[in-house]
Amino acid sequence: MNVQGWTFLLVGLTFALYIGVAIWSRARSTRDFYVAGTGVSPLANGMATAADWMSAASFLSMAGLISFQGYDGSVYLMGWTGGYVLLALLLAPYLRKYGAFTVPDFVGDRYYSQTARFVAVICALFVSFTYVAGQMRGVGIVFGRFLEVDVTLGVVIGMAIVFFYAVLGGMKGITYTQVTQYCVLIFAYLVPAIFLSLLITGQVLPQMGLAGTDLASGLPLLERLDGLHAELGFAPYTDGSKSTIDVFFITVALMVGTAGLPHVIIRFYTVPRVRDARISAGWALLFIAILYTTAPAVAAFARTNLLSSVSNQPYASMPAWFDTWEDVGLIDFQDHNGDGVVQYVGPAATDASGAPVANELTIDNDIMVLANPEIAGLPNWVVALVAAGGLAAALSTAAGLLLVVSSAVSHDLLKKGLMPDITERGELLAARVSAGVAVVVAGWLGVDPPAFVAEVVAFAFGLAASSFFPVILLGIFSRRMNREGAVAGMIAGITFTAGYIVYFSFIDPAADTPDGWLWGISPEGIGGVGMVLNFAVAITVARFTPPPPESIQTMLTGIRAPGDDLVVRQP
Repeated sequence: MNVQGWTFLLVGLTFALYIGVAIWSRARSTRDFYVAGTGVSPLANGMATAADWMSAASFLSMAGLISFQGYDGSVYLMGWTGGYVLLALLLAPYLRKYGAFTVPDFVGDRYYSQTARFVAVICALFVSFTYVAGQMRGVGIVFGRFLEVDVTLGVVIGMAIVFFYAVLGGMKGITYTQVTQYCVLIFAYLVPAIFLSLLITGQVLPQMGLAGTDLASGLPLLERLDGLHAELGFAPYTDGSKSTIDVFFITVALMVGTAGLPHVIIRFYTVPRVRDARISAGWALLFIAILYTTAPAVAAFARTNLLSSVSNQPYASMPAWFDTWEDVGLIDFQDHNGDGVVQYVGPAATDASGAPVANELTIDNDIMVLANPEIAGLPNWVVALVAAGGLAAALSTAAGLLLVVSSAVSHDLLKKGLMPDITERGELLAARVSAGVAVVVAGWLGVDPPAFVAEVVAFAFGLAASSFFPVILLGIFSRRMNREGAVAGMIAGITFTAGYIVYFSFIDPAADTPDGWLWGISPEGIGGVGMVLNFAVAITVARFTPPPPESIQTMLTGIRAPGDDLVVRQP
């Protein structure tokens, strides 16, 4: 059976499984829709959190990013895992003890302010739509390649699938669908990684293969990769070009952004007891580590195979996978010198006379994990399995994000704001309608995102870091923090961060260089600065405005007290 046949079979079977699970576990009340009835076990919640977290950026784009950036790409590994430590220690147990449905729900009640609630709703929508744009882009890439259609049509197909189980199942349906999707995506990631490790280094474990010896050359794998880079004019794979300050702020933005992402935080509202929230975070870290410790090896295998099989090879003899990705538009070859040979080279490449050589090949970062099995000549069923895993990763996160959007509109905007007398049936209908509208908007954003998947997702983390993390942390641990400080901090943080990202992405992309950045900090890392600004503005404003009411301070005492008893929420 060819690749397309295997893809139809495996993707069809997994989608049928997801839809079946969504129907079996569909939401029958607003409590089911928002927090899965608070009856999810810590193990299942940890697995669902891992699937919710390991998006198209983790599955498709992270290894591709490391493959192209080498050492510099490792900053994403550090940032995207460290945030769960912050969640487990500083946020998850306390938010679960409060017993809210959403992040804006907590912000509005803690800061006794509808204005704070509405600002939090706007921040949640801003972060979620930025993040979901990357997921829908990932879905479009997978469908575009394996159904051999345009990426835009691939996004539309993905919209239809995620619409069904996100709108029908709510948090309850999404939770158990995500448990299933985690099993699919981790199996799909590990199988080709093990195959590649055996082929390239003879090691079964990819993690060992990364530190092993390349069988073709007899050199350590990373040493051979550095040699290939030197021959072709690329910077050494194991050296970094990012400045220390940029690496620091990108790591901070990703870590703190992880702890501030609404779709991750609401997962800890679904467990029965307060201590289960902390246990869930531990399980999630374990399940995430399985993929994250494998990604650097997959990146190195992909880079080695790509450079060995493409550069300085005749264009006419390119393998079938090259032609397919070229047809989809994610590989572009321009034969500048007309010699019919693919010159895939770096900026330092020169010919025998010392003259510069122009690069003729452009490869989309996001295709590396999908193309890797084909480049290595693995069986067709393995190639199709990776496609099924990539779709599971993208759709699981997209569903969680869309739930944040729908709950922010139906619960926080309508029930707690504009329509306090709405019935539970009406609220559930509003949640489903807003989820449907959100799917359409997400698809539109996915058709033309501002950058590749991992970069778009990094922007979302910066927005979360600069808006939610300070206001939640201060809301738990600072008795003096009041509504004026919280609102001013959120507005200052997200406005500064969003403005910086928009300026370099849309207004003046030519200035998007280390020389043009503020203090040498890239748009991916500016969320760390936005977070500091949020803290500074919030604390300063709170110092010169009235303190919170006594009832709020009593509630904070209850949130921080040991035990599983939920705090009685303020009206």
